[in-house]
Amino acid sequence: MRLPSTVHIMEVGPRDGFQAEKAWIPTEKKIEIINALSRTGVPEIQVTSFVHPKAIPQLADAEEVLGKLDWLPGVKYRALTPNLRGLQRGLSFKLDTVSVMLSVTESHNRANGNRAIAETLREIEQMVPVARKAGFDIVGSMICGFGCPFEGEVPPSQLEWVTGRYLEMGISHLGMADTIGVANPRQVCDTMARLLDKFPQVQWSLHLHNTRDMALANVVAAMQAGITRFDGAVGGLGGCPYAPGATGNVATEDLVNMLHEMGIETGIDLDKMIAVAKMVREVIPHPLDSFMVRAGKRTDLKPAPKEQQKIT
Repeated sequence: MRLPSTVHIMEVGPRDGFQAEKAWIPTEKKIEIINALSRTGVPEIQVTSFVHPKAIPQLADAEEVLGKLDWLPGVKYRALTPNLRGLQRGLSFKLDTVSVMLSVTESHNRANGNRAIAETLREIEQMVPVARKAGFDIVGSMICGFGCPFEGEVPPSQLEWVTGRYLEMGISHLGMADTIGVANPRQVCDTMARLLDKFPQVQWSLHLHNTRDMALANVVAAMQAGITRFDGAVGGLGGCPYAPGATGNVATEDLVNMLHEMGIETGIDLDKMIAVAKMVREVIPHPLDSFMVRAGKRTDLKPAPKEQQKIT
């Protein structure tokens, strides 16, 4: 089985995870959690989104969060900039990367961004020179890449067309998302192998939701196809407010545990990541979708039972 020796994981809990929470998470807690994540060894964190506060009230404090972070060296910090106005809000911060937002189906793009794909692409074209001038790297999102809640399966030709449009704009790092968690391992392997073969100049990353409990299996399938970059959310947080039924991302701590058990390095301290997940558990009013929080590591041994007294 062809597998990589190392994998890059981006933590998306502070953005994709927190945005799905209806109960307000205090800004100070968000900052505390992001700073703790920065100390786990995770190489990259998506910290927030410059989305309109009416659309995602939970992220209305984006500027305050970014203004008070520790900004540790060795960690890359990313924000989602869904439109030109959002990008302009982020220009005063020392972000490494911004993600632009695009769904690959018309129905979901209208639900998520209130516009047609063609309109979104035109705005992204305006955003690219602004982001480049600010020194930001740009990642193009491909939301609902493995299935749409409104249109079902996405034709390969549509994925290739969107990829081509991004490349025309000079965006060659693309994030493929299983936004509603419908992908299966064979589909993931076949899709990503096809895209890697057709677009070898693209740096792909995968954003996998665990709605149907196949995210970890899909990671293995993607690695077999040649993918080495994945998103994870601490505690398995997440969900798209414009994708009915979508649940959380693959839990970062579960992903790290699986990879380390397979001998694949991530650079992340699993104990520290589990500790952050337990911090998150204290501020989230529902159980976390995290096997590591529930069961612990395989190496967390328990005391053996004392010898039972024989009954005669």
